[in-house]
Amino acid sequence: MTAIGLRSAITALKTGRAARIESDTPLTVASVETADPDMLAQLDPAAKAPLLISGWRAASLALANRRDAADPAEPVLIERSGWLEPETARAIADAGMDFDRPPVGPLTPLPLEHGAEANAALKLARLAGLLPALWILEADAPAVPVAMAAVSAGEPEATILARAKLPLDPIPETQITVFRTSDDGQEHLALIVGAFGGKPPLVRLHSECLTGDVFGSLKCDCGPQLKEALRLIGGAGGGVLLYLRQEGRGIGIANKIRAYALQDRGLDTVDANLRLGFADDERDYVHAAAMLRALGIGEVRLLTNNPAKVTGLGSAGIRVVERVGHCMPSNPHNADYLATKRDKSGHIF
Repeated sequence: MTAIGLRSAITALKTGRAARIESDTPLTVASVETADPDMLAQLDPAAKAPLLISGWRAASLALANRRDAADPAEPVLIERSGWLEPETARAIADAGMDFDRPPVGPLTPLPLEHGAEANAALKLARLAGLLPALWILEADAPAVPVAMAAVSAGEPEATILARAKLPLDPIPETQITVFRTSDDGQEHLALIVGAFGGKPPLVRLHSECLTGDVFGSLKCDCGPQLKEALRLIGGAGGGVLLYLRQEGRGIGIANKIRAYALQDRGLDTVDANLRLGFADDERDYVHAAAMLRALGIGEVRLLTNNPAKVTGLGSAGIRVVERVGHCMPSNPHNADYLATKRDKSGHIF
């Protein structure tokens, strides 16, 4: 039931309805991005719902909670002033409008009483691929319930749905395997290449990148990394490539394109994510670990430049016996991006 509740709550937020984080102090929320004025009027007839945004977004708006040292990772609650209509709230939430809208305000932060529930609600918005901005509604507003434990569950399972052979040139025999995760119902893929004879296989965790993998975007190195990873795994005689549905470092395709638009304004990839209200990298690797366990793999040689992947897999119970470097040449369009990954995200080149 908890998994069903999580999926239903995600769908509710995506479609403009309300979701309620169930706990001792429940929190009912609706998305600033998807709840249109008519729906919001039904959910909040008195027009008193305050606005919850992420600490990262609040920092870009020069806001903080009423305390001496605000943590940018913690949510911030904003008072519902008379001028704070749905369209204005949407402009506040979407960093892409920062350079085009007139100044808004004053924005008055309020004490946040339900911090754990607020964090869970913002995580729910991220799982739905939405901007981290929510209306806080009366607790009894009609909403889809979800247990707070379901939102923050740490060890999902991955169920194998289908397998088939997938000939790929020029690597050894390959099998494609589709998984569904038990918490959010997301479907991920594994390409199992050749055979690895019981030894820790060479494994690549590849986060989905539509622009790079499919369209060949030069803004990142994802497409070349994907092709080279398969070549290296094939050359090693076998291994596994996990294709994880974590577009845009876990913020979703729409928010990734919003970040691209901010990069067109001069921000780097980290600052663009922060300005949108996300951490610089929202990914975790519990689903990857669950997929590897489902394949009977507990130890890996990890093909990556990202130490966070090594740490993430280790924390999720998969032992990384070796990190294998995975560097791609830069081009004029992604040189700054690669430098940012090195200098701000700790990637090893």
